[in-house]
Amino acid sequence: YGFLAESAALAEAVVAAGLTWIGPPPAALRAGGDKLAAKETARAAGVPVLPTGPPEEIGFPLLVKAAAGGGGRGMRIVRDPAELDEAVDAARREAKAAFGDDTVFFERYLERTRHVEIQLLADRHGTVLAFGERDCSIQRRHQKVLEEAPSPAVGPELRAAMSDAAVAFARAIAYESAGTAEFVLDGDAFYFLELNARIQVEHPVTELVTGGDLVRAQLRIARGEPRDGDVVLHWHAVEVRLYAEDPRTFLPQAGRIERLRLPSSVRVDAGVAEDDDIGTSYDPMIAKLVAHAPTRAEAFDLLAGALRETEVGGVTTSLPFLRLLVSHPVVRAG
Repeated sequence: YGFLAESAALAEAVVAAGLTWIGPPPAALRAGGDKLAAKETARAAGVPVLPTGPPEEIGFPLLVKAAAGGGGRGMRIVRDPAELDEAVDAARREAKAAFGDDTVFFERYLERTRHVEIQLLADRHGTVLAFGERDCSIQRRHQKVLEEAPSPAVGPELRAAMSDAAVAFARAIAYESAGTAEFVLDGDAFYFLELNARIQVEHPVTELVTGGDLVRAQLRIARGEPRDGDVVLHWHAVEVRLYAEDPRTFLPQAGRIERLRLPSSVRVDAGVAEDDDIGTSYDPMIAKLVAHAPTRAEAFDLLAGALRETEVGGVTTSLPFLRLLVSHPVVRAG
């Protein structure tokens, strides 16, 4: 994952060099990468989308969004028309810095929605499979903090409808490899946001509930192997992202990791070790902790215990917030 994972120019350069590109074809990356164009493609494919257009048409509250955006960058919520110009300028600056493109658009903003996404795998033979949903509603700065599967708000009928919509969009852009269709969920109504044309930070949640390996699947698809088989969800999985950030302001922190104790009771994906420096040039994520158990309550209990075992010294982290989060009654109630 990372910005280059969704770069059509990089994909074309890899293919032109005679190498195998492990990911979606450049044309699919372009079709999914422009959020405005992707919304039109989704609408044409019968996939529900939120209204976009001039602010005076869609009304307030609205969301200013970067057309080339992702990862929560280049987004501003505007509830008052007097705040619009300042929000547009800020979103443009952030989008230009992050993506080299300051194009923004306006989208209707729904309060108190859930963020639910469908994991997809598509091969070059026309098979597109949906691997269930992840609920990623707990966020700060428009970025995810906790993800779980299955969603406590999604039943079999809604899961089937959202999966069908995700598959329809993937087919519309001739998608291949692993990808994630993101939706906002408002009661039983859902609206397509975008297709993330890469493996996601939260992919371990899906791997644990399906028993699959999404990275291995990407390699097999790139080799030309077909995908088949039914997708069955087992148990419940929940993941939190441990960041080097202030747990009160959620602003990134830098420093040297002087002590690192990660739990053995849950799956841990980490890319740092003791004595490593956390700098300001990269995402400040330290590790992902993922618990898997027969029930949702047991998965949260297991994760809570794992977080109690976790220790990080030398750099400020979000660990106190995560401990609070997984035991919070509102979170536990789904």
